Amino acid sequence: MIHILTTGGTIEGLDYDQKQSARKISISNFLKAANVSFSFSIEEVFQKDSRSITFEDRDYLAEKIQTSKASKILVSHGTFTMEETAEHIGKLNLNKTIVLVGSFILGSSKNTDAPFNLGYAICALQFLKPDVYVAMNGRIFHWKNVTKNLGTNKFERKDEKQ
Repeated sequence: MIHILTTGGTIEGLDYDQKQSARKISISNFLKAANVSFSFSIEEVFQKDSRSITFEDRDYLAEKIQTSKASKILVSHGTFTMEETAEHIGKLNLNKTIVLVGSFILGSSKNTDAPFNLGYAICALQFLKPDVYVAMNGRIFHWKNVTKNLGTNKFERKDEKQ
């Protein structure tokens, strides 16, 4: 069983910059459209632009992960502070496989990267050893070695950054 924890962000179609009500899309919509055959549960932890996520929010998310009966946890998250949340959770050594995923293009947009990133993250989650990872744009990053490159709008390993 995969326990999916949602925190908001672009992947769910939330457009915080526009300050208008964007069409929200749920992770379950993507999974239903993909006709997945694995068991999962989805729990909304909070709905925030990741730039607004606080230390207390991260602690609350970590508590949800720790108390989950599942050993495999997927966290949908905004990309702005995804690496900070991954580091916060990674330092806790929760002995679960935890993958954070998001999208750069609104999940409600026609050409969104959300379904690909979500599918890739779920696949990775099933094969990775217990630890904390970020899965974005066809790559997996360990929480200690990930950064968002604002110039390319992609995630990369810190040791690749120029």
